[in-house]
Amino acid sequence: MLRLENITVIYDGKVLAVDDVNLEVNQGEFVGIIGSSGSGKSSLLKTINLLVRPYKGKVFMDDIDVTGLSDAQLRNMRKSIGFVFQDYNLIERSTVLDNVLIGRLGYKSPLKSLLGLFSDDDYERAITALKQVGLSEKMFVRAGELSGGQKQRVAIAKTLCQRPKIILADEPVASLDIATSQNIMDYFKKVNEKKNITILINLHDVNIAKKYCNRIVALKKGKIIFDGRPGEIDDRLLENLYS
Repeated sequence: MLRLENITVIYDGKVLAVDDVNLEVNQGEFVGIIGSSGSGKSSLLKTINLLVRPYKGKVFMDDIDVTGLSDAQLRNMRKSIGFVFQDYNLIERSTVLDNVLIGRLGYKSPLKSLLGLFSDDDYERAITALKQVGLSEKMFVRAGELSGGQKQRVAIAKTLCQRPKIILADEPVASLDIATSQNIMDYFKKVNEKKNITILINLHDVNIAKKYCNRIVALKKGKIIFDGRPGEIDDRLLENLYS
């Protein structure tokens, strides 16, 4: 489903963030990406939907070279890729429902997107997504009035509203307490298992990664130093990874 070939990311012509990474991810996998701050986790994730353009290498989705797409083709492709940010990426003055409807903008013409014109089907999908994350009762509340965990659930609902094949999540529980983090990870696990949506998620907590993910990729200085099952991770690897 997803294939990265020789991906290299360089910032400002001198900062090497991702170093010649090759990675294949199959439909329905739940992949945790771990590593210390500055290891290249965020850059790698953002390269998949070209929020960051690689200096070298190619990204393939369903055998289509994403890096070679036109702007219009890329916009169409991004409909199938959801992205959940650490900082929620919500419009706090807008209602929860309006934020979730943003997930449908990729299916709209530029004019309808500008005017915020949504169909009955769009509203039905948004309401269904909110039910899936347990926030139906909050749909008319302003996003800024929610707790951090609720905001992240709205972000997940917005992503689900896209009907994506794959979800990319960049440290979505980093700023949440332990109980809320587990709650959010439970939603990701449910989405993965019930809908067979592929998930790649950056995590700073190795224990959370081992508990929820069926595959773990470890990055250090932009290179993959481990790619395997959670049970294969040992203290020696972790010492090397975070030293």
